[in-house]
Amino acid sequence: MARPWEADATTGFKRRLGKSAQELGTTTDTPDCPDIWELENGDIAIIGRDLTDSLGKLLPAGVSVGRDERLVVIPRSMLVAAKPDIPSV
Repeated sequence: MARPWEADATTGFKRRLGKSAQELGTTTDTPDCPDIWELENGDIAIIGRDLTDSLGKLLPAGVSVGRDERLVVIPRSMLVAAKPDIPSV
């Protein structure tokens, strides 16, 4: 059965949403994760800590992580900083 949405592995990165981890003080001086990016096709890419194995066991009823998906966590401050950059439609 085909999924109604599939990630496009050929798209590129368009722009960062919000502030970098360095600007928010959530990482060291290296350009490590986390980060939020809008892709050229309009989808959103999240770079964060993979907690699929630990938090995946605690998911609420009706929620699941597919075999080709990961449960990724980013700091709250990062999403709050990105809010002004996220379109409403």
